Amino acid sequence: MVDILVYAIVGSSLLYATWALVAVVRNQNPREPFVIGAGVVELLLLVQMVVAFVVMIVDDGPSDAALFISYLLFTVLLLPVALFWALAEKSRWGTSVLVFAALVVPALVVRLQDIWDGAPGV
Repeated sequence: MVDILVYAIVGSSLLYATWALVAVVRNQNPREPFVIGAGVVELLLLVQMVVAFVVMIVDDGPSDAALFISYLLFTVLLLPVALFWALAEKSRWGTSVLVFAALVVPALVVRLQDIWDGAPGV
């Protein structure tokens, strides 16, 4: 996996979570700017997925490919599902779902990096 891409995903996701948390505190519902912000994070996640699959095909990937792919797919699907839920819930709790999902994404990306590197305990 590409380290600069991991840093970009973690940074943008944490920034998005902070933005959503401010909206929760201000009692704001999720609106179009939140869709755009989630789109930016999702685009980075999709680029990571494509790069990971290409590297796995061309070169040697992680030792536990099935675990890596399952984490990768869940990471890519998490934010769109949370965004759908947040837009359906017309209250501050919808925005809270975005905060939670945006905080889970960096944890999953770090775990993906650990699986890719073959860290102990994987």
